[in-house]
Amino acid sequence: MINNNKAVWGYQAGIQDAYITYEMIVEGGITRMMALFKDKNTERIASVRSSRHYYLDYALENDAIYAHIGWSPRAQSDISSLNVPAINADNSNAFTWDNSLRKIAREHRAYTSIDRIKEAAKKRGYSLTTNKKLLLKYQVEPLNLSNYEGVIPANTVKIPYSKSHITSYTYDPENKVYKRYQNCIEHKDYVTGMQYTAKNIITYKVHNYTLNDGYAGGRQDLNNIGSGDGYYISDGYAIPITWQKTSRSTQTVYKVKQTNEELIVNDGNTFIQIQPDIQTLT
Repeated sequence: MINNNKAVWGYQAGIQDAYITYEMIVEGGITRMMALFKDKNTERIASVRSSRHYYLDYALENDAIYAHIGWSPRAQSDISSLNVPAINADNSNAFTWDNSLRKIAREHRAYTSIDRIKEAAKKRGYSLTTNKKLLLKYQVEPLNLSNYEGVIPANTVKIPYSKSHITSYTYDPENKVYKRYQNCIEHKDYVTGMQYTAKNIITYKVHNYTLNDGYAGGRQDLNNIGSGDGYYISDGYAIPITWQKTSRSTQTVYKVKQTNEELIVNDGNTFIQIQPDIQTLT
């Protein structure tokens, strides 16, 4: 679980190594991200924060070991009832708080590494292998999206989550990736200093609403089980797609809307942007 409070912008690390990164709304109009790593040895993943229950649906669909620090009441209950293999600060020593970053609050300073997560997972008896197929179907040869029915140019992509948070991308035709921004600020890695990029973007909308869980900050719930329309964006183009998720643990199925065939994506990393349905995608 990756903290995306503005206090940590510039201090996040390791996200470029993730092969899939989910971004969704949480309380207060901010977002949180969940980064998935496979066959990587990332030495600093930061900043790690607490769980929200609907992120578990995407950990489950990828058969992932779920690393987090803290939780909402619903997330705590669901981790137990759904038997999610979780690594947290209560059951492991996988996390370190970087005291050199005293300019930001301690709650924002936690980081971990793939080796430390693996070590903690082994101690808890979690499997480090999976028989589950990958969520997305990849093609090594570049896709020619310009030939798809319904295609539109997508040199810039603007994905508002709230009045206070806008994720956006600008296409870099030389490197054939999308450069990532938050509130028009380059989204950069603390270790490398490099701006994060995406080869693939999948974006769609779901309804979110405030939970009545006694927390004044307004924790959210999402109507993310179901189906709808969205876009697959890569190499300067966007094509209409559909998505369907039938239960919390089943994999989301993405299809090309015009053909109803399974979506094939370009080889490379993917940001899955699940946007509030009251916001406008540009």
